[in-house]
Amino acid sequence: MVAILGGGISGLTLAHYLQKAGVAYDLFEASSTPGGNLRTEQTSDYLIETGPNSLQLSAELEDLLTDLGLSGDIQNTAGVSANRYVLRGGRYRKLPSSPPTLLANGFFSLKAKFNILRELSRAPLPANPTETVAGFFRRRFGSEVVEYAVNPFISGIYAGDPEALLLHKTFPKLAELEQTYGSVVRGLAKSSGTGGRRRIISLRAGLQMLPITLANQLTNYHAGESVTSLTRLPNGHYQVQLAGGLAPQHYTDVVLALPTYAAAPLLQPLFPEAAKALAGVYYPPMAAVYTAYRRADVAHPLDGFGALHPRIEQPYAAGSIWTSSLFSNRCPADQVLFTTFVGGSQYEAQAQQPEAEQKQAVHQELSRLYGIKAAVPVWQSRYYWPRAIPQFDQRIVAAHAAADDLITSNIHTAANWRAGVGVPDCVRHARQLAEKIIGSRP
Repeated sequence: MVAILGGGISGLTLAHYLQKAGVAYDLFEASSTPGGNLRTEQTSDYLIETGPNSLQLSAELEDLLTDLGLSGDIQNTAGVSANRYVLRGGRYRKLPSSPPTLLANGFFSLKAKFNILRELSRAPLPANPTETVAGFFRRRFGSEVVEYAVNPFISGIYAGDPEALLLHKTFPKLAELEQTYGSVVRGLAKSSGTGGRRRIISLRAGLQMLPITLANQLTNYHAGESVTSLTRLPNGHYQVQLAGGLAPQHYTDVVLALPTYAAAPLLQPLFPEAAKALAGVYYPPMAAVYTAYRRADVAHPLDGFGALHPRIEQPYAAGSIWTSSLFSNRCPADQVLFTTFVGGSQYEAQAQQPEAEQKQAVHQELSRLYGIKAAVPVWQSRYYWPRAIPQFDQRIVAAHAAADDLITSNIHTAANWRAGVGVPDCVRHARQLAEKIIGSRP
């Protein structure tokens, strides 16, 4: 029997596939609601996501949605979502979306374009496990690409710093392409096939539909059950101590579907070195500020997915998603809704400011950059994560090694710090782990 600790998307997906295969499990979730950071809130006339705002529709995620009967609830982004903007020189400029537009577009200088063209002739190189994301792109494309493309992307999507994140942990595919093809641009072109860019989706009532539907279809999902400790029995099985008493079963396998800071205390008595490695993983703080204005008060056309802010531009926020441009049911029809991200590893000071200061600072920056003439927003709200996204920097290496070692003791890990930070990554990893557990059964 398998004990799954944590009812986020990883734990729920794992339980779903174990249940389909007839493998006995218990899933324990401390919260009364499933999904972890995958949460949707309906506030007045506004539908907001307090975790991921949209998902890339991978093959594994599409299979899961089909399994759950949610295919009909898929909500595609509007056509303008292909447009991405970056702040440069104090104004928003559209980021080139393909090699032809990159060469014709004026976003990058002639020197940067030359560096990109020169990259096509690079020879394969062996892997460098200590190279950072910034170091990789600077070496191959120059500083301008790092400052105005890589930095805002890493800050806005990963809440991180490309000077610290490791390439082989954050973007392992890019490291493989360099080893195989030499040129990353050429490798991407050869390996992408005809699939093109993945669809970006949400669900009709918000993304929390996914974990709620998963939990509702699980027979052994236990909400409001906090695990306080693990005990290893003489036969190698595990006993799970809950806040309200012992779990009724003994378990051959335990899956930690938890953030590292929650898993480490449970491991400490049995596996102190692993616990130390997991406790060292860095999760920077971040806030999401949701701001609505009358459409008539906003000069910018908002014809895209959103805009990211390079650190070199000295912004307040990491950037904003233009939520109302992507999905039509997120605010009243005569309004626009911004989801603005404050914090991450490059903006910790802003993340830790009082809520009122954050809201005011976001309003001022939005007003300046988007030509907003309203003195105050129509509506504003905030959600704060003291520990947001795990950083795949040097500290994650020891945690991953510890996770690999724990497998020999039938302790498995399924969470974004192990799988990758995106929901599709977590779904894929949880499904693969389920297959391994199922395959190990006699």
